[in-house]
Amino acid sequence: MSKIIIPPGYQSALDVRQTEKAIKLVKDFFESNLAAELQLSRVTAPLFVLKGTGINDDLNGVETPISFPINDMNGYTAEIVQSLAKWKRMKLADYDIPNGYGLYTDMNGVRPCEELDNLHSLYVDQWDWERVIQRDERTLDFLKMVVRRIYSVIKRTEFYVYDNYPFLKPELPDSITFFHSEDLQKEYPLLTPRQREEVAAKKFGAIFIIGIGAPLADGLPHDGRAPDYDDWTTETLKGYKGLNGDIIVWNTVLQRAFELSSMGIRVDRDALLRQLELTGTQERKRLLFHKRLLSDELPLSIGGGIGQSRLCMYYLRKAHIGEIQVGIWPSEMITTCKQHNISLL
Repeated sequence: MSKIIIPPGYQSALDVRQTEKAIKLVKDFFESNLAAELQLSRVTAPLFVLKGTGINDDLNGVETPISFPINDMNGYTAEIVQSLAKWKRMKLADYDIPNGYGLYTDMNGVRPCEELDNLHSLYVDQWDWERVIQRDERTLDFLKMVVRRIYSVIKRTEFYVYDNYPFLKPELPDSITFFHSEDLQKEYPLLTPRQREEVAAKKFGAIFIIGIGAPLADGLPHDGRAPDYDDWTTETLKGYKGLNGDIIVWNTVLQRAFELSSMGIRVDRDALLRQLELTGTQERKRLLFHKRLLSDELPLSIGGGIGQSRLCMYYLRKAHIGEIQVGIWPSEMITTCKQHNISLL
């Protein structure tokens, strides 16, 4: 199957029962350490939100969320969340979270448009987090500081896994390396964005690519971003654009770049209006979330999502996300995995 990577001679270091225990160990440790590092309090998350409010995340703008009518609310439709990028910011305001503090939640969503492979399933589980910031913290330096703090939690968790399973030896570098998407495009103009990630991640082990969403010199963005949460148009160092990015590590099992987190400083009023105009989506200004932001009812913030199953895959040296979470897979994929010692849950 062209969509699945089969590592030569793959054999999981943990059997299914050991894996289930290790998943809880990883999630419990990472969650508590992330909360302490960024001063985040846990809140309860919705599984669905009302359609037409602008609260649900439309990711790259082309993914269609699952929706259903609410029988007891005539005329209303609910959508299963794809992520909680905008919902979290509203909660910062509703819960009156002070500057320097934030919230996080266990986000469980469904993304029916995903192409199923080693890294992608219909189900997404991540720690969605959001933190209140001040106007003078909407800078590239502040973004990098937060990235380093998150990376310190990622490193700490890797050692914790090693301490419990000594045969799962640490592989992450001591520090994360920063690249701007525009610099990568200039250095590797003949490569695709994905290929640029591969080259940089393999060389440095852990990278953060800044500036996801704005067109590069070739007219194409490094990757797509919705216009109404991350700020990808504010000019930063060297006049480059973007106060957002992705944390990517090199996965030695799959021999490929492996995204763990998408995050960034969120749009303020000016950035929202600018990005809605650039994407031709000005009609969103009438939606609940956007009206609240444009009326200055929402705090300035930084936030992101960190993949729970992705992290577990990485730490436990798994070849397929189906070894971490229960999912639905094509019959050919199930057969291929079984033939190559990949035990799907």
